Amino acid sequence: MTPKQLAFQTVVEGITKKLALRNMEGYFFEDCNSCVKAIIQMMENDSVVSWGGSESIKECGLMDAVRSGNFTLIDRLTAKTPEEDRALYAKTVLSDYYLMSTNAITLDGELINIDGNGNRIACLIHGPKHVILVVGMNKLVPDVESGYARVRNMAAPANAQRLKKHTPCFDTGRCSNCLSNDCMCNHTVITRRSGIPGRIKIFFVAQELGY
Repeated sequence: MTPKQLAFQTVVEGITKKLALRNMEGYFFEDCNSCVKAIIQMMENDSVVSWGGSESIKECGLMDAVRSGNFTLIDRLTAKTPEEDRALYAKTVLSDYYLMSTNAITLDGELINIDGNGNRIACLIHGPKHVILVVGMNKLVPDVESGYARVRNMAAPANAQRLKKHTPCFDTGRCSNCLSNDCMCNHTVITRRSGIPGRIKIFFVAQELGY
C-alpha cells in the first residue's frame, strides 16, 4: 500500500473502535476486489438486496457482483412510472440487505448524509434488516461540521453535474444554500448510533470512491 493508504488504515482502526461503541461495525480493505468479495460472502444466498443508487457501490464493482450472484435485487432505477417507483421502494424497505455509501464519516464514527428525496437515508435509519456501506478514503472528515461542508461543497456540486440539476452549485461549483426546485439538499441526517447492534456495517476501502 502507499503511505496514504497506510495512514488511512491506521485512521480506520481508530474509527472502528468508535463505531463499536455506537453499535456499528467497521472493516478495512486494501482494495475494492477484496471488499466486494467479503460483502458477497457475508450476504446469505437467496436474500433480497436493494441499494440507494450510490456511485461508490457502482465504482467498486459491488453491483455487478450482486447482479451475477444468487440474490434477488430490487433496483428502483428500473421503475418507469411514479407508481412503479413507489411499489419498488415499498419492497426496498423490507429487503434483507441495503447497499449504500455515506456522504461523509467523522473520525469519531458519525455518519453525515444529505438527500434530495430522502429514500436513501430513510432506509439507513429504519427498514432493511442489514445496511452495508462502502466508504472510500475521500469520505473521511474530522467532525460533523466538516462533513456537512464536504457534502455541500464537494459532493453536491459533483452530483449536480452528474444528474444535470438546475441548481446554483451546478453553475458555481459550491453551495449557495438554495431553495431551488432541483435542490438535492432537502434532508440532513447525522447517524451517531445504531439502535440495533450490528445492523449497520461499514466497509472502508483504501481507494477514493464516489463523490
